[in-house]
Amino acid sequence: MTQRSQTAMPIPALSFDPALLLRAQGVRVAFFDVDGVLTDGGLYFTESGETIKRFCTLDGHGLKMLKKAGITPAVITGRDSAPLRTRLKALGIEHVRYGTEDKAPAAQEILTQLGYDWSQAAHIGDDWPDMAVMRLAAFACAPSNAHIEVKAMADYVTQREGGHGAAREFCDLLVVASGRYAELLYGHLA
Repeated sequence: MTQRSQTAMPIPALSFDPALLLRAQGVRVAFFDVDGVLTDGGLYFTESGETIKRFCTLDGHGLKMLKKAGITPAVITGRDSAPLRTRLKALGIEHVRYGTEDKAPAAQEILTQLGYDWSQAAHIGDDWPDMAVMRLAAFACAPSNAHIEVKAMADYVTQREGGHGAAREFCDLLVVASGRYAELLYGHLA
């Protein structure tokens, strides 16, 4: 059994196609859908009719890493619920639009507020309501279990499914493209 070096930093194991990273370079705001991206897309109801949702902690850490890399995460969702608001508040997500079916105007509003344009935007979505934003954004992504038309529009389709690490994969790709991945990884090893 070999002992790991206590001084040498490991080479990051994560890698993406260089052409893909070039396409994602310059992204300053990343838009996320919720159902089917940050959750598994299932709607769970208690006996009293309350909606509950399952979130992946890997995705949550990815959203935090985006912020540290200088990329603003923003959420645009067709639904609104107390569990969603609680989760996004816990993650410190400041730019959110709830109950929005027409997502492109909501995304434009956030871009304008932040002083960015579509050439600095990325989006991950899984169904038809996400397609307008995907078409406008410089970089589009879809979870592996997204609708076929959405996957056909995507620059990148994740290996993981929505609610099971797809958003983290998207975040990791953007952080690598920003040039900050190794620095942030090494910060966790210090």
